[in-house]
Amino acid sequence: MSTPSIYGFTLDQLIAWLGERGHKKSRAALVWDFLYRKRVTSFADMADLHADCVKLLEENFAIQTLAEHTKQVSKDGTVKLLLKLDDGNLIETVMMRHKFGLSVCVTTQVGCNIGCSFCASGLLKKSRDLTSGEITEQIMKIQLHLDEAGQGEKVSHIVVMGIGEPFDNFIHLNDFLTTVKDHKGLAIGPRHITVSTSGLADKIREFADKDQGVNLAVSLHAPNNELRTRIMKINRAIPIEKLMDAIDYYLERTNRRITLEYILLKDVNDQREHALELAELVGDRRRSLVNVNLIPYNPVDEHSQYQRSENDSIKGFYDTLKKQGVSVSVRLEHGADIDAACGQLRSKQMNKEKAG
Repeated sequence: MSTPSIYGFTLDQLIAWLGERGHKKSRAALVWDFLYRKRVTSFADMADLHADCVKLLEENFAIQTLAEHTKQVSKDGTVKLLLKLDDGNLIETVMMRHKFGLSVCVTTQVGCNIGCSFCASGLLKKSRDLTSGEITEQIMKIQLHLDEAGQGEKVSHIVVMGIGEPFDNFIHLNDFLTTVKDHKGLAIGPRHITVSTSGLADKIREFADKDQGVNLAVSLHAPNNELRTRIMKINRAIPIEKLMDAIDYYLERTNRRITLEYILLKDVNDQREHALELAELVGDRRRSLVNVNLIPYNPVDEHSQYQRSENDSIKGFYDTLKKQGVSVSVRLEHGADIDAACGQLRSKQMNKEKAG
């Protein structure tokens, strides 16, 4: 059985765990500082920590449980890591450079069961959830790369949009968010964190009640049930009406903006009538708190039935929404010269291993 990651603790959990074994709260705070401020990679490097505490941690936890398998670097500075877990499974983590800072996209599951028909992440079914430690360690892996470069750069933003459905791993997701937000550690502000869901309505409500203070994005991708069911099988269980009710609950409960993600697929969901339907779905009552984010599609070999929308179609869709008074943006692309689609690098590597 693999050794669990020390990053799996929130600060309160670490204080409680060490406290039950006779160690003071101040020692937990020191461990936390070594992990997230000094960013040591070995318990032996926790020089000021009591030897008994170091030994206890060494016997029960590991600091590094993810091994770098493949690294891709784009011309625009995007870095994509294929990481190997202790059990041999592969996951992806991506760092993107923006004018506003450095953003990291993390994975929450090994594989995905949502089954969106255009997505590379779902090519391999979910085999397990990641622990909160494995999710947090993805951020630390990127931060250690930045530390080694010696430019003083830090991860400033997080998007939980990698492989898997975050709300299907709800407990570990929330522990991860608590950890990375902690002001004594990485101190990443909640407004700099976005969680994306395919639309698990009950979990959207629960997340609203939990009020982590972070941003929420919902993968909508179609303006009606018939089309959404065709491209996203989750819509059979959670139709748009149920999803929008949950979104209304979230908006009322938090009064926080929400993003509706909409991947544009050529001749599938990118026509003017689709834009008008989408504007009607957003409706007047949601307009002040809803932004539609249009996403140009990154083609996936295994989903050759879908192609990227033409630039004129993207512009026309955008203009139609704007004219209807909908807040809308087009996502800037990153890593176009590497395996840009989420899950694509992992899928290619696993196919190579099968062929070999």
